[in-house]
Amino acid sequence: MTQAHEPRYFIGLMSGTSTDGADGVLAAFSDAKPPQIIAQASRALPDHLKKELLDLNRAGSNELERAGLAACALADLYAQVVHDLLAQAQLPASAVTAIGAHGQTVRHRPELGFTIQLNAPARLAEATAIAVIADFRSRDVAAGGQGAPLVPAFHEAIFASDQTVTVLNLGGIANISVIRPGHEVIGFDTGPANVLLDMWCQAHTGQPYDDAGAWSAGGQVDTPLLQTLINNEPWLALPPPKSTGRDLFNLEWLQARLGGFSSLSAQDVQATLRAFTAETVAQAIRTHAADTRALIVCGGGTGNRALLDDLQAHLPDIPLSTSDEHGIPSQAMEALAFAWLAHAFMSGHAAGTPSVTGARKKTILGCLYPA
Repeated sequence: MTQAHEPRYFIGLMSGTSTDGADGVLAAFSDAKPPQIIAQASRALPDHLKKELLDLNRAGSNELERAGLAACALADLYAQVVHDLLAQAQLPASAVTAIGAHGQTVRHRPELGFTIQLNAPARLAEATAIAVIADFRSRDVAAGGQGAPLVPAFHEAIFASDQTVTVLNLGGIANISVIRPGHEVIGFDTGPANVLLDMWCQAHTGQPYDDAGAWSAGGQVDTPLLQTLINNEPWLALPPPKSTGRDLFNLEWLQARLGGFSSLSAQDVQATLRAFTAETVAQAIRTHAADTRALIVCGGGTGNRALLDDLQAHLPDIPLSTSDEHGIPSQAMEALAFAWLAHAFMSGHAAGTPSVTGARKKTILGCLYPA
């Protein structure tokens, strides 16, 4: 009788487009079983670091030095999350095989052959005494792919069933994974999820995000503005594979489209931005995943009840649930994905997915920084 192997522990770390904080999970990986979350922790980004990371999304002075310092500060924050996880799990660092650390995307230009995630993985390995896997996107880009989204292969590993399932991640940017029995998974970015909503809310209420969508729920959707946002952005009409980020969808992008709508209240603009996210997501599903029989939503946007209600109204025939209802906390999904990607790297599994990114071949994603 073959004896089951002991579980291997991996940590996943993620700081996303929303720049609200660093999320981490410590997960156990066992033979032929879904990963089990052992501990979960988050640390908010300090205001000065958040501002610097957002500023580094745009061209500016002394970028190289500022980027280097920000990367070190982010690695230090990651290290704090790792120590929190180890303390919760009551595990020594030596019990963890590796950390998967995504870093903070500040440029994503696959059409020019590069993507940049600020990170200091050697510093993180030194601070934690754990091997670090980082730089997950570059190899896929080098193979002609978008380098994003990376999570569909992970979604397929844990949500595959005998019917078509679509997983929707509502981070700063929205992306979908379409998992069909007997077919390669497909996935792509659909457009903004929280990024414009958060920026507009911060600018007009001082709050970092619209809690439960309550502020937007008090406004009215302006149909002419909604159509302007949809029809005046060519990226939305591009076929997959495609990916995007703050390089495109930022406050300057929004202000350029608000020129003829100065009479709208800030609250009505927020309601329209919520409708923009819901409509672009729903349109992507109707076009590329009309056979969806279950929609599973994860990411920070699951806390926006008004947005989830909009999505269900757009897709009335598709049952909508959150990943929490399937045993994975919404806020932990992306961090768990990077623990899974670290496990894939250490197992020699090519997690790069050409059917998602358009790369020429499957690739092993990431680079190793030994402990």
